[in-house]
Amino acid sequence: MGALAADQPKCMTEISGHETILSRQLRQLVDIGITDAVITTVPFEDILISYVKGLDLPLNIKFVNNAEYRSTNYIYSIYCARALLDDDILMMHGDLVFENQVIDRVMEAERSVMIVSSTVPLPQKDFKAVVEGDRIVKVGIEFFDNALTAQPLYKILRDDWRAWLGNIIAYCERGERNCYAENALNEVTDACRIYTLDIFNQLCNEIDNPDDLAVVSTRLKELERRTVYINFATDILHSGHINLIRRAARFGRLIVGVLSDEAIASYKRFPMIPFDERKTLFETISGVYKVVEQRTTSLRENLEKYRPDYVVHGDDWVTSYQRPLRDETVAVLATYGGQLIEYPYSRGARYDAMDKRRRAEFSLPDMRRALLKKMLKVKKFVIASEVHNGLTGLLVERTVVHRDCESRQFDAMWLSSLCDSTAKGKPDIELVDLTSRLRTVEDVMEVTTKPIIFDGDTGGLKEHFAYTVRTLERMGVSMIIIEDKVGLKKNSLFGTEVEQTQDTIENFCEKIAVGKKAQKSNDFMICARIESLILECGLEDALKRAKAYVDAGADAIMIHSRKKDPSEIFAFLEAFRAENKFTPIVLVPTSFNSVKDEELKARGANIVIYANQLMRASFPAMKAAAESILINHRALECDEICMPFKEIIRLIPEED
Repeated sequence: MGALAADQPKCMTEISGHETILSRQLRQLVDIGITDAVITTVPFEDILISYVKGLDLPLNIKFVNNAEYRSTNYIYSIYCARALLDDDILMMHGDLVFENQVIDRVMEAERSVMIVSSTVPLPQKDFKAVVEGDRIVKVGIEFFDNALTAQPLYKILRDDWRAWLGNIIAYCERGERNCYAENALNEVTDACRIYTLDIFNQLCNEIDNPDDLAVVSTRLKELERRTVYINFATDILHSGHINLIRRAARFGRLIVGVLSDEAIASYKRFPMIPFDERKTLFETISGVYKVVEQRTTSLRENLEKYRPDYVVHGDDWVTSYQRPLRDETVAVLATYGGQLIEYPYSRGARYDAMDKRRRAEFSLPDMRRALLKKMLKVKKFVIASEVHNGLTGLLVERTVVHRDCESRQFDAMWLSSLCDSTAKGKPDIELVDLTSRLRTVEDVMEVTTKPIIFDGDTGGLKEHFAYTVRTLERMGVSMIIIEDKVGLKKNSLFGTEVEQTQDTIENFCEKIAVGKKAQKSNDFMICARIESLILECGLEDALKRAKAYVDAGADAIMIHSRKKDPSEIFAFLEAFRAENKFTPIVLVPTSFNSVKDEELKARGANIVIYANQLMRASFPAMKAAAESILINHRALECDEICMPFKEIIRLIPEED
């Protein structure tokens, strides 16, 4: 090394503008969790010790001097430190420079390993490893047959190390001190079983001269230009996330893709913290180079834009429904030579507890009440299902289907007066009073977190409606839907088959206004349900009422139809959207059930409510079970159509 090592140890040679060989090695040890190190010293011991202490790293370092360094090799340095080395060890030469992924792979190895490369040509004067299968049987500079280029970076498990160290001691105590430690290894490879860890073209080089230094410095600059991509859908950072970020940042400039609110809400719970705040959260983390928006669950768009050298991800997507996302990521990386790195996904009781706390926060009235309006702002389109007790609430809360790399679930719950009445065996004529209806709401709220839309029938007298609004708002309900009819309620499914009277526009607008005046927050929503199409009053009447109700303060409009042909609904959507682009429209496609959500969304709908399917599905199943028991005089045959009760119980959360 000439002048570079004339007055200091070679390991203190600068390899970049901010680090030396030794400072890089020691910081890499800290990054992988090493706490204890032994450094053997030869010339310039005081300079070396002072330099290392000046780095102020969280390492317990012991220095061992080889006073006979002029007449010995590092086999004797190991001998001098032998009393400190009774453990699994990581051993490296002080002039070795390697990239972070190399040391990570060494630490992840479950057996004793030495670094080799099957792609680097065999050197004339440096180490080669003779290999049988994947096990190393000889290491030295003289071997060329059946050999791979090798570097003196080892991870050696305790039992293997004891065999090697024992022969090192034997060598030194009989005076063989001026040779490589590998000479002693080569005699005990049956007992010290070391395997190859092939790093191919990754950086792991000794610096023996200025040419080596130039090569390594150039490679390090290339490493610093590498980019790493990692994506997050979380809004609460825990130690598992921080650890993953730190590991990812070791491979290059770290780009964090933060999923948009819409992307998160499309496949899991709605984020508690909006995108801008989550983005800022990641921007404050040390080691993060750039934070970008990821607009979908797919990484493709950002990978093609930023072309990162590495993508880092948890291994949870290897076997989960996200496997197609993983396959897509691997395929995109392959188009330009990128690499996927996967780490074990953080699991455990503490992470489960954090998820539980998040769910608990969503169940609080203020959080839950505001959620529907937030969803409409971000997602633009919400799907709700009818629930009529705590169990159906849990079913809607937890039912998720996975298809085409996406999860699909219900966004909200509909507390239908029809289904609530039916569950109680009562007719749907507003016979079940508000107190009983609210008890059902409480039952559902107690075990769920998703926003609730309440079927308010006609809303009753406007003076009573004000108190209903305040009560529902205080409980955490997000929306009440009231229909513009008067008199004894008759279900809309009967249409003109029974006598039904539509309220006047003026009276209903006044009721809406009273409700809006009564509410205390901006989160609660009043939706006006228009019965004009049900009562065959025509499209013009429906549109006239819709405009008036919005002007009166209605936060949303529900248009209803009992026809299987959705053409009149489509006509209303087109005409209303021509004048009003923003007021949410609610649909209940019970009759026109052949139309898919996607088309309703495309035509301008914002909320689709599946209003009674769970109730209708449960009755024939229960009826069949009852008949089976009576017919067969036993329950055996009935079991074929019954779910095991323990699977139902799994839906029910256990309280702490």
